[in-house]
Amino acid sequence: MAEQANTDHQTDQVIADGVDEEPVESNRRLFTGTSYLVIAAAATIYAAFHMLALNGVSISEWTGIDLPFLPQFPLETWNFRIVHIAGALALGFLLFSAHSFNTSKTHRETRFVSIIAAILAIPALVAGVTAIGFGRTIASGELPEMGGLTTWAAFPGTPIYDQEVWWFGIPLLIATFGAIIAGWVERRERELFAASDAVLALCGIVVALYLIPIYGTAARNAVGTPFVPIGVAFAATAGAALILELTRRVAGLALVVITGIFLAYTFTAHLLPGILAVQSAYSWQRFFGHVYSDAGILGPTLAVSSTYIILFIIFAAFLQASKVGDYFVNFAFAAAGRARGGPAKVAIFASGLMGMINGTSAGNVVATGSLTIPLMKRVGYQKKTAGAVEAAASTGGQIMPPIMGAGAFIMAEITGIPYQDIAIAAIIPAILYFVSVYFMVDFEAAKLGMRGMNEDELPKFNQMVRQAYLFVPIIILIYALFLGYSVIRAGTLATVAAAVVSWLTPNRMGIRSILKAFELAGIMSIQIIAVCACAGIIVGVISLTGVGARFSSVLLDLAATSQLLALFFAMCIAILLGMGMPTTAAYAVAASVIAPGLVQLGIPLLTAHFFVFYFAVLSAITPPVALASYAASGISGANPMETSVASFKIGIAAFIVPFMFFYNSALLMDGSWPEVVRAGVTAVAGVFLLSSGVQGWFMGGRSAWFVRAGLILAALFMIDGGGLTDLIGLGIAAALVFVQRVIRPNLDAAIPVRGAD
Repeated sequence: MAEQANTDHQTDQVIADGVDEEPVESNRRLFTGTSYLVIAAAATIYAAFHMLALNGVSISEWTGIDLPFLPQFPLETWNFRIVHIAGALALGFLLFSAHSFNTSKTHRETRFVSIIAAILAIPALVAGVTAIGFGRTIASGELPEMGGLTTWAAFPGTPIYDQEVWWFGIPLLIATFGAIIAGWVERRERELFAASDAVLALCGIVVALYLIPIYGTAARNAVGTPFVPIGVAFAATAGAALILELTRRVAGLALVVITGIFLAYTFTAHLLPGILAVQSAYSWQRFFGHVYSDAGILGPTLAVSSTYIILFIIFAAFLQASKVGDYFVNFAFAAAGRARGGPAKVAIFASGLMGMINGTSAGNVVATGSLTIPLMKRVGYQKKTAGAVEAAASTGGQIMPPIMGAGAFIMAEITGIPYQDIAIAAIIPAILYFVSVYFMVDFEAAKLGMRGMNEDELPKFNQMVRQAYLFVPIIILIYALFLGYSVIRAGTLATVAAAVVSWLTPNRMGIRSILKAFELAGIMSIQIIAVCACAGIIVGVISLTGVGARFSSVLLDLAATSQLLALFFAMCIAILLGMGMPTTAAYAVAASVIAPGLVQLGIPLLTAHFFVFYFAVLSAITPPVALASYAASGISGANPMETSVASFKIGIAAFIVPFMFFYNSALLMDGSWPEVVRAGVTAVAGVFLLSSGVQGWFMGGRSAWFVRAGLILAALFMIDGGGLTDLIGLGIAAALVFVQRVIRPNLDAAIPVRGAD
């Protein structure tokens, strides 16, 4: 956790230490001794497996271990994703308890529940042994083939069907749902395994043991139809329940509730009126046979988490081991700490850099905000403003290329647009976002008469410049991407570079440090994998029911009246779907529901998805449910709702940006260089005027209400992007400069500094 450290004689020098370390959640188990070694080894193997598999290393050849009952490595795509989610489920349930450890109950009070939970391992093992038996039967070569694929006849009345129901499916569901319920009641000490969690981890593995061989047969072609094997429906039901429970443990209830609503819709849609209705009801077997396929859980969201996201989590873990996150924050303090309201500007730079990598707004707030928020309060920002600045800056990291949290990779997967094109298109929108936040905090500091931090409080800039080699891994990543290397290869090179660069620092990475980095990556990946899998359930509902297409028809009807009204409606739906959800899940769901309708309106594919992505990101600072703002209020001590309203105000210009690149595609690098440059310059000018109008500070002084209104009007003309509108905006701005400087209406004296409330 970030600390203010290193008291040097009479000077308190601000030095970031550990800002990129993952916070320990209140429900995470903290193992010691042999238990820790087991979990550490499992997490290390899990992350290293992905790094090797993604780079085409044959696991069987590398380890010398033959796996006769499973396909040989590298795994086929579906099987790789099944292993990916199974490993995350097993690790997640062992690491994250169903309850917080802030309670006073101990394991002695629930020993009976622990015994009952342990007994549930029996049906889980029965299901596992049955699944292994199925795998052996399929691998034996004794079954008939159809179209080159082994058949798997599991029709009612056949022996295989009975085994799937009575020896696999029902035992698996008993173990899964029984252990979930037991987990809500069972209490064990924080350093001990819980029996219910061990059973859930086992169930996650059993689901994979069944699905991998079955999906290698012709039965895979029946997925999404009423003829899907009954065992697949059982495995998918258990798997979906496990995913929902793990998501609840690591990401809270918001996404689980939204997923539950979509699940309820699936089975009640035939009873609903209007655009929500479907022609006939879906059976349990058909739906769950569909949802655990590449149209649902194993679809685009898990495709991204199993490749790009986990790769960049490994990259972030290596950066953490070499203390690059600390350097980012210290560099930002050295560069911007002396400016008025310095800590707020540090938060903008540092949180943008950190948020780009870590992929979660709320997590970034906790990491950097524990250092920047207290300092902002110290120089004069109110508690709610200090938290709001950090929340807005951390949220912006999700739109900062080249990594953009994980959004760029999901967008590339969904749209088929090359990742490099997406990263380039994101440059100007990201600049506009951070420029707008910068102007807002600068004008706030000017209004309050704030000072910057003293030079002796800050890291030495010259020393920071001499350590600029710590940027090398990110530079290599960007350079490799634009040389045409694949994202996987570029990410791998950057990860290796992080280890090499560490040898120029006191934090040299040897074998032990590298293994530790893989261990951290395995643990860090659990939340985002669970979230992506949970979002995949929603995507599966949308693809099966066609509700996304019906939303598209609504947008088309609205566009017939007003295209702006259709865009406003799309914005509201994207924010609503994203509230309380991590960025990746918010975008994945919104892209499935809204983006197709925008494309049907004639909006270019990239513009439509950027529009949706932006608002999915901004849901983190949009009241009433603003995850990033709530996380910041926990540090600042301010009221959560007041903080979310303040963060919404600070990021207000960002809500205009998507409309800007809708009306002027040059902001997404779509056009000639003169067009792109002109669009960028006028957009920055528009953002400046908008920030001035919102904050009521213009040309070095406070402005009257009519000047503020004029500034906002001029900003809207500048933002529109047309040549004529730019000239009108400039004319209004020039007139306002004359009014502010010459006429000087309502010119107030400097306002005294307000202390933090």
